[in-house]
Amino acid sequence: MIVCCGEALIDFLPRKTVEGAAAYQPFCGGSVYNTAIALGRLGVSTGFFNGLSTDFFGDMLRDGLAASKVDLRYVKVWDKPSTLAFVKLNGGHARYSFFDDNSAGRMLTKKDWPKLDAKVKALHFGSISLIPEPGGSTLEALMKREAKSRVISLDPNIRPGQIKNRRAHLSRLSRMIAMADIVKISDEDVMWMTGKNEYAGLAKKWLKSGAKIVVVTKGGAGVEAFTKDFSIAQKAVKVKVADTVGAGDTFTAGLLAALTRARLLDKKKLATISQDNLAAALAFAAKAAAVTVSRPGADPPWAKELA
Repeated sequence: MIVCCGEALIDFLPRKTVEGAAAYQPFCGGSVYNTAIALGRLGVSTGFFNGLSTDFFGDMLRDGLAASKVDLRYVKVWDKPSTLAFVKLNGGHARYSFFDDNSAGRMLTKKDWPKLDAKVKALHFGSISLIPEPGGSTLEALMKREAKSRVISLDPNIRPGQIKNRRAHLSRLSRMIAMADIVKISDEDVMWMTGKNEYAGLAKKWLKSGAKIVVVTKGGAGVEAFTKDFSIAQKAVKVKVADTVGAGDTFTAGLLAALTRARLLDKKKLATISQDNLAAALAFAAKAAAVTVSRPGADPPWAKELA
């Protein structure tokens, strides 16, 4: 099982009413939530860890996880509000305004940590759940607890508008990257972190600190991946883009799903992965992400759609 640890929220996406007025429609979302949904739909045994509200938005989120075959045993359900995100689309790219004060996910502490059994082979972390306190520290400490015994996946998926203390967030990301086996990051995230679009040197640094695989996604320009032994680049799958909401999350899920199916989601095997095996995993991830961008909102594909 892969347990996805991080935010679940309600995305309010812009729509038009039948009269032509501007409106917002609620959808289940959040980077880590989307990754869990995509993994479940791709047929991977998947769990989810975070706090979910007892409000009706929390009901939507739990129903969405269950419908995509995600195990809810690690979810903490309690009487705190759901996180809400209003989305503005510019040229198909998403900008966000978040409402997260005292939320069900944000207020988790170490006493809420899940009890994981031997079936859990990997944990995935990322995005806005790493920013606020006490939740960010709770997730970082959970990663530290589990990093020696389980595969760790990290997608920073940075949302600059949410980050009030750049230095503190960069420090947290540096500590978590050093504990991760798989780092998947976008070119926009790299630019925010470093001010540069030079990936090879950054990947080399992270690989030296402990990562086994570093993957940099570049939207329509494709993807580059780095290990200690080689680097490879692949083109993006050509598709008519509806929007990019959930594209990176689906890519992450596709990568983890492909590695799971190839029986490579293991610390030692990831450290010695072959170029052919990594290329195959990246190709599957790109194919899955292409389906998501071809339709509105974060709507990852089911395994049968990729057969």
